[in-house]
Amino acid sequence: MNNYRNLSFWHDSFPGSLDRRPPLPGDRDADVCIVGAGYTGLWTAYYLNAADPSLRIVLLEKETAGFGASGRNGGWCSALFPSSIAAVARQSDREAAQALHRALAATVDEVGRVAAVEGIDCHFDKGGTIALARTRVQVDRATAEVAEARSWGLGDDDLRWLPAAEAHDTLGATDVLGATYTAHCAAIHPARLVRGLADAVADSGVQIYEGTPVTRLSRGRAETPSGVVRAPIVVRATEGYTPRLPGLRRTLAPVFSLMLATEPLPSSFWDEVGLRRRETFTDHRHLIIYGQRTADDRLAFGGRGAPYHFGSAVRPEYDRDPSVFEALRGVLVELFPRLRDAAVTHTWGGPLGVPRDWFASVGLDRSSGLGWAGGYVGDGVGASNLAGRTLADLVTNRDTDLVRLPWVGHRSRSWEPEPLRWLGVNAGLRVMTGADEEERRTGRPSRRAAMFGRFIGH
Repeated sequence: MNNYRNLSFWHDSFPGSLDRRPPLPGDRDADVCIVGAGYTGLWTAYYLNAADPSLRIVLLEKETAGFGASGRNGGWCSALFPSSIAAVARQSDREAAQALHRALAATVDEVGRVAAVEGIDCHFDKGGTIALARTRVQVDRATAEVAEARSWGLGDDDLRWLPAAEAHDTLGATDVLGATYTAHCAAIHPARLVRGLADAVADSGVQIYEGTPVTRLSRGRAETPSGVVRAPIVVRATEGYTPRLPGLRRTLAPVFSLMLATEPLPSSFWDEVGLRRRETFTDHRHLIIYGQRTADDRLAFGGRGAPYHFGSAVRPEYDRDPSVFEALRGVLVELFPRLRDAAVTHTWGGPLGVPRDWFASVGLDRSSGLGWAGGYVGDGVGASNLAGRTLADLVTNRDTDLVRLPWVGHRSRSWEPEPLRWLGVNAGLRVMTGADEEERRTGRPSRRAAMFGRFIGH
């Protein structure tokens, strides 16, 4: 049996059991088969069962519920979507893009509602997100972002500018010149949410089989080494692990995001730094960083920077890259010099799923009975809930506002074959890393980053 507590700080600090449920004991017939017991699969099962308790729902998981990104992420339950609202509108129209934004914003509260109803103590605190501007270039980028939000009819709750004094009072990092702030985010404990959700789903009568890898998906079938589940509807909810399935190698690129957690920090540190409402935080650099103040007063902090691996490979050793951890610690100390001597107690990482056009999607192909959701590019804690509710409506043929949102039925084109995929993804990583260095050196916006932004949903 794997020691799942080693997966992340979140798993290690989860107070309950992480043991696997029994595997699939043999062939089964079901009305709906869901592959993947992360947030997407579990939310889909949760809302499907609520919509029609008579449905026979089977959920298959290779490891244990919350093994992947759902149990290891940064703990942001946000309204973020990987493509900009302008990019969404280009795929649909202005009203549809605004509707998707409103649905994602409402989803943050929906996650909190379900957690309260089901008694899931996931440390849900809706403090919003502060994104610091720490250079003049970042100030210009941040204020332009606020102006863009206003052009789409979004108000202060959606995004507003904080002047330097207010920003520093909220998050006392170094070199704060201002910040943007959105109320649409809650800090959570990811493993507590996903494990609690799995228990709620199992208690409702859904059959969850763990330790059951799916080797092939096809019309009406999910094949595993221990049996075949036959169902008219089969839903793929495998995110960064999707390339392991036959025929899906180029559907999503698994890109790794890594994190660390400090020891619990003293009250004197928090008196200076703030985050009094457990605001999640980032800044306006190009290479993404993200953090939160945990319920036990640690800083959990992560970022991109780990390489994409040839052939969309996903291996446990890729979860830990000493050079990336060292870089993350360097950024953390740069932001908060008092952390120079603070102990880092946990380091971890894992793959997230990136579609070719950076456009998350959810859908159900009626002709084959195959459903899917994913491509969240790391912003899936909230979006997966919306996806689960949407899939439940699609499966049960309910004509709702959710099934008309512009990400429903969207088909991203496939990633290029290797070695072009490896060259392209890693070249993009180098561009964004170099762009931040270039802007610090020149004090001007990076043209290379602006050009690359067209390829990542901007």
